[in-house]
Amino acid sequence: MSCSWARVKLGSTNLEVVPLGLAASYGIEGKEAERAFNRGLNLFYWGALRAPVFPRPSDFGRALKRIAHCDREKVVTVIQSYARSPRRMTLSIEKGLRELHLDYTDVLLLGWWNLTPPERLLDAAAKLVQQYRARYVMVSCHNRPAFPILARDPRVSLLMIRYNAAHPGAELDVFPHLPTERPGIVAYTATSWEQLLNPALIPAGERVPTAADCYRFALSSPYIDACFTGAKTGAELDGAMRALDLGPMNDEELVWMRRVGSSVRQRTQMDSKGRAIFDRFVNLASGFGFRPTDKLPRNH
Repeated sequence: MSCSWARVKLGSTNLEVVPLGLAASYGIEGKEAERAFNRGLNLFYWGALRAPVFPRPSDFGRALKRIAHCDREKVVTVIQSYARSPRRMTLSIEKGLRELHLDYTDVLLLGWWNLTPPERLLDAAAKLVQQYRARYVMVSCHNRPAFPILARDPRVSLLMIRYNAAHPGAELDVFPHLPTERPGIVAYTATSWEQLLNPALIPAGERVPTAADCYRFALSSPYIDACFTGAKTGAELDGAMRALDLGPMNDEELVWMRRVGSSVRQRTQMDSKGRAIFDRFVNLASGFGFRPTDKLPRNH
C-alpha cells in the first residue's frame, strides 16, 4: 500500500515519488502546482492538452519549468504523446522538452493504446531512452488484457491503468498476471470522472464518497504505486492530498467503497456507451479498425 506522504519506488524503476501525481490539462493554476511541490508532491504529468483554454488558460507548464529548474533531481516529469507514428511521437516529445526547458523527461508516456503499440513505435521510444531524452517508457490503455503483454516487454517500464471503485476489473484481468519483477503501475480516473462523487448516483442510505476516499481506495491496492489527480482548483487538489494525510482504507471502508462503486457502475451504463464510441475512433486511429475495445484480440 502506498497511501502516505512517504516516497515509493515505481515498480522496478529508479523513480521514487510521493504516490499522488498532479496532471496538467484540467486548468489548475501554476501557483497550485508549485504549492503541491512545496507540500511534497513530486510527480507531474504534462499531458496532451498542455495549454487548455477552458475553463481558463493554465500556466501549469511555466510552473513545472520553474520547479524543474530549481530542483530537477527531486521532480519526476511525465510527458505524454498520443502520436501514432514514430516521427510524430518523437516530435511531440521534443516539443514538450523544449517547452519545459528540459534535457530529458523521466517518463515518456504513450497514450491510449488499446493493443500493444506497433514495434516501430516502441523501438522509437526505446531509442529516445537510449539517447537519454527519456528515462523510462509508460503505456496507458483501456483494454485490460493488453497489460500483461505490455508488462513483459523490456521496453515498457510503467503502466497507466484505469482503476477505481466503479472499475476494479484490473484486480482480475491485470494484477494476478503480472511478472514478479513487475512494471510500475500508476492509476488514473480514481473518481470515475467524478461519478463516485455524485450524490444522484449513490444508493440511498450510503455516505457519498469524497475525492480523498476515491484516492485512498486506489492507493490501498498493493499493486498501485501511485495515482494521478486531474484537480482543476486548489480546493480539489487539497481534497486529493487529504488522502495521503488519512492513509489507506481499512477493510470496512473498502467494502463500503466497493458497494458504492458497484452501484455507480450499474447506473452509468449509458455514459459508458458514449465513451465506447470515442474509444472506437481511438482504435481506428491506432490502426486496429473501428472496433470496440472489448472486440480487440486478447493477444497482439
